[in-house]
Amino acid sequence: MNASTGSATARRMPLSLRHRFALLATLLGLLLSGLASFALLAVADDYEYVFANEILSGQAEDYGLRLANRLPAQLPQTQRLRGYRIDDPALPRVYAGFPLGVHEDPDNENAHVGVFDTAAGRLVFVIDLGDIEATERHLSLLVAAMLVLGTALSGWLGWLLAGIALRPVQALAEGVEALPVQPQPTRLAAGVSDDDLGRLARAIDGYQARLVDADAHEQAFLADASHELRTPLAVIQGVAEVLQDDDTASLAQRARHARLERGVAEMRRLLEAMLAAARRKPLQIETVDVEQLLREAADMALAGRPGIAVHVDAEGELQTASREAVLLIAGLARQLVQSRTDGTLHLDLEPECLLLRIEPEQMDAVSASMRADIGTGSALLDRLAARLGWRMAFDAPGRISIRLH
Repeated sequence: MNASTGSATARRMPLSLRHRFALLATLLGLLLSGLASFALLAVADDYEYVFANEILSGQAEDYGLRLANRLPAQLPQTQRLRGYRIDDPALPRVYAGFPLGVHEDPDNENAHVGVFDTAAGRLVFVIDLGDIEATERHLSLLVAAMLVLGTALSGWLGWLLAGIALRPVQALAEGVEALPVQPQPTRLAAGVSDDDLGRLARAIDGYQARLVDADAHEQAFLADASHELRTPLAVIQGVAEVLQDDDTASLAQRARHARLERGVAEMRRLLEAMLAAARRKPLQIETVDVEQLLREAADMALAGRPGIAVHVDAEGELQTASREAVLLIAGLARQLVQSRTDGTLHLDLEPECLLLRIEPEQMDAVSASMRADIGTGSALLDRLAARLGWRMAFDAPGRISIRLH
């Protein structure tokens, strides 16, 4: 995978609900911290203007009254505060052009200039607020730090609170994930609060109840279908056996009768496999003799094929559902010998594995299709194997291994 593909995959990955909540909390913290910082800086700037205006206007009023009443008064000329008459040659020209009011010096951000009309004429006062400006710069740094820390704190609190708030959701998700494949009633709503989450849990409980009802109807249908299909199959099989016993039939008729009997037997096996795979009841696990199990499966698979011999090499016992196991092994063996009229079917028990093979081996269309990665080629056999928990591997043409665990 190259870098562009990796970045495109990363862009497509959705954020979890907790990440989204934390991101929203971070953005909210950024917004609130930004508004608080803007308000604080605006108040500090207004405070500076009010402070300068009050000092300068107070100085102008005091000195104006003194000068108008011809009291001894000398305009201040200190480093922080300086006063000028409008006609004073020492007054900087830029200040002489200022209108009435308090203004900032465009050449010196620390200086504020106040122009006032008093009883003694127009007076100009200049005050140096460098200490306040330094404090404002420190305040700006503090506000920037507050903005960063406030945003980070909001994101962390959002992540923490999202985790606490989503614990019931996670518990509900774990409860749903723990549900078995077979439908069963649930009471998830009893373990959560009576809010939107409770509504979701009740919806899942209701859905599970509908699945249980649908499964019950399906099982009832399968039971009815099993009963109704077995009766006509038994009649057809009986007729096929009678036709096979007809000594007056020609060789061609006998061949057709044999094909009919094999077809009926195959249909019966498929019906049994379908019902065994679709059954919802737990498997009846029992201890069975492996050799007897394999011989029963071989007899079922080779019915009507006298040209194929059977060799069983198996000793010991096996814990399994015998009925389903026989149907699966017989179905797999049937596929191995489907296109054969002679040969030997071997059924061997190896450690943790059953081995089915046909000799002599030959490559044919059936074996090739069984070696594909889509399974046995039979949905019924695949479902039976999944129900038993067995895994099948098609090692070579005419060879199937069944992992029992």
